[in-house]
Amino acid sequence: MPNLSQIKRQRMMEFLQKIKEDHKDDDDMLIALGEIEAELNDKKYGLVWEKHQEAVDVMMHTHIPVFTECEEKEITIDEGGNYNFLLEGDNLHSLRLLQKTHKGRIDVIYIDPPYNTGNKDFIYDDSFVKKEDGFRHSKWLSFMSSRLDIAKELLGETGCIFISIGDNELASLKMLCDEIFGEMNFLSIVTRPTGTHTGVVNKALVGESDYILVYCKDINQCALDGLPLNEKDQKIYDMKDENGRFLIRPLRRTGGENRREDRPNMYFPITAPDGTIVYPIGPTGYESRWICNPEGYKYFESEGRIYWKKTNGKWQVYQKFYLQDKRKAVSNLWSELEGNKKATRELQSILKDDTLKFDYPKPTQLIKKIVRMWPYNNAMVLDFFAGSGTTAQAVLELNVEDSGNRRFILCTNNENEICEKITYPRLKTVITGKRDDGTSYSEGIPTNLKYYHTDFVCKDEENLSDKLIDHIKEMIQLEHGVKLDNYNYIMIMDDDEADDIAARWAEYPDIKALYVSKNVLFTTEQNTLFKDVDVHIIPDYYFNFELREVGESW
Repeated sequence: MPNLSQIKRQRMMEFLQKIKEDHKDDDDMLIALGEIEAELNDKKYGLVWEKHQEAVDVMMHTHIPVFTECEEKEITIDEGGNYNFLLEGDNLHSLRLLQKTHKGRIDVIYIDPPYNTGNKDFIYDDSFVKKEDGFRHSKWLSFMSSRLDIAKELLGETGCIFISIGDNELASLKMLCDEIFGEMNFLSIVTRPTGTHTGVVNKALVGESDYILVYCKDINQCALDGLPLNEKDQKIYDMKDENGRFLIRPLRRTGGENRREDRPNMYFPITAPDGTIVYPIGPTGYESRWICNPEGYKYFESEGRIYWKKTNGKWQVYQKFYLQDKRKAVSNLWSELEGNKKATRELQSILKDDTLKFDYPKPTQLIKKIVRMWPYNNAMVLDFFAGSGTTAQAVLELNVEDSGNRRFILCTNNENEICEKITYPRLKTVITGKRDDGTSYSEGIPTNLKYYHTDFVCKDEENLSDKLIDHIKEMIQLEHGVKLDNYNYIMIMDDDEADDIAARWAEYPDIKALYVSKNVLFTTEQNTLFKDVDVHIIPDYYFNFELREVGESW
């Protein structure tokens, strides 16, 4: 079947080449024709929209984004433990800096971006985007695309991203994510009843659900692995040996395709404990087959996964399935979770404010379920549309439940003082167990938190490198999850500082790490003193690219 569009495009391209030849000495004409040619060659299937550029992105042409720590908001409860981070400011700004410190290091991303309903939920360049805006969808797609491009870079090869969304942009977001993460890395769309009207209302249908798109960085390496078994699921693991609780299932194939002719290489003799030769024979005497070939059986046997028992004088062979190995596949209908009303009441309880208005906070149980699907309890979790801070609370509560060591990074703006008046107080209350008014909320969850706000340094600034050095401390702390306290963790920027540390070395019995400028050269004596301490060279990738752009370097 002929591709009519392709034929038309080819005809236009041939005409363009003729015009190019006729104007080969006209540089301006050639540039304009090149732009037309690029548009003709642009993708012909997929999501196409009018690209927009945000003010925050434009500003980064002339300014360098940095973090500044709000030291008065630091919370340190777990002495010696790593730090979590709350980053206040435009999340595109924060993500650009996280590219430098956490590229390929994030395990799980959860975000709850604006649903773009046209009902004052999506701000673009300081203005609400209204339903009547003819570029409403393209602005939202540009906004999301720039952030998801970076999110992909931040994910580790085994990582995954969960994105909440409503009806308005579900189809567009699916196509956008297919382009950014790859259609082959799409896992599923989760449907979640919200328990409240979501604003999608017409004469026939009322919206009371939203969705979660799930993508892997690489489907072939993704570590996402369902959920731990609940008590009911665990009851069937009613046998036990030195390796723990297990259940058994017949090694003979049952159900469909269970005959010898279906898989001839899986029909073979197995020797029972008393030397009896056993074949896979069906209940009516037909030749059946095992669930594995001979090599597979040898592997199960070597791993202690084979179980024998006699039934009516005949040997039966089974495979062992250990409880510790099993996780439960998760349905993409999450109807059992509490709705948004309960999430609102929870937030009001934490902040002790029954009048608090916060649109559609996500339930803590929702984020817990997402993070639990990551099979290791030391995940690095990122939420760059953090809102009220539900993700942080979920991570901390999960750590209590399974003695985990998960950490979080939250990014949120301070629109309507949300970060200062809701997100930070919520985290502080959950961590300390005390509300700002001194009343008790809980026993607290010992952990550590640093609070940064975003800022800019002008590229035309005199002594630009010195200005940026003032923000190196924040980058080191963020990348390593530590506090540069000049006792356990110390930054050394020049030879004089190295000499001073060496002269007072006896004053640092508990030092854990040094973070050292590449321009510092340790003496032989200093190398001997520091040999048992982790030494990290402060990397060029923090700001060296920006400095080279303006002709400077460290």
